[in-house]
Amino acid sequence: MNQLKTVILLGLLTGLLLAIGKIFGGDQGMAFAFIFAALMNFGAYWFSDKLVLAMYRAKEVSESASPRLYRIIQRLSQKASLPMPRVYVVPSQAPNAFATGRNPRHAAVAATEGILQLLNDEELEGVFAHELAHVQNRDILVSSIAATIAGAIMMIANMARWAAFFGMGGSRDHRGGGNNMIALLAMTILAPLAATLIQLAISRSREFGADASGARIVGNPLPLAAALEKLHFAKGRRPMEVNPATAHLFIVNPFSGKGIVRLFSTHPPVEERIRRLKTMIG
Repeated sequence: MNQLKTVILLGLLTGLLLAIGKIFGGDQGMAFAFIFAALMNFGAYWFSDKLVLAMYRAKEVSESASPRLYRIIQRLSQKASLPMPRVYVVPSQAPNAFATGRNPRHAAVAATEGILQLLNDEELEGVFAHELAHVQNRDILVSSIAATIAGAIMMIANMARWAAFFGMGGSRDHRGGGNNMIALLAMTILAPLAATLIQLAISRSREFGADASGARIVGNPLPLAAALEKLHFAKGRRPMEVNPATAHLFIVNPFSGKGIVRLFSTHPPVEERIRRLKTMIG
């Protein structure tokens, strides 16, 4: 179900990109939007992992340097039939973790110093089974594509807005010029909002999927449920300085929000994630 939902949402996101390109510049604008998104996706595919690891000053560790963490990930990789990823430690006391990399052969997992101190071995297994599930399900690639298309929509919308101010863009048909200009301005306002909501819905859907897959890798959903509960309460005491563009990578959302703000959250509510994990016991 999560896979189908992701495909539908990615289709909507791509359609939105092509629509704003079409309104902005007709068929040529649509082709420009497609090529622009393809180039951005190529860059995200090859370089996003290096940028994220550098952003958080993550240091690669060996088995001798961090035996506890390394061996946990090694065991889980074998259980999941995945290549051993590169292992990193982030110098932060805020408890969190993430996975990155364009495919299973080029994956990396990272743990903050804070999460290694907060969780016991079983809970860490739950967390990193979740992260390896992201690798296994190609969620990192899916999320990167979604974020890149949404970013392309925002950039094109911004360009279209400036073009509209100077009387450029829109249809070549002068009979409908006024209507097309209104449509263009409306699209430049609504398209970025819609793109953001779709991108975040994709991110939330992938988190539910990784929770379920991670629980199956471990063979027990309760360690991850216990880890999520601890991490949820700990993030309020030790918040992490995070670039919003990378928030979707982390095991728990570094930011807080309730009510309508949750529509703009990269993660589902922790309470709902824990509830779903506990229902897997039956």
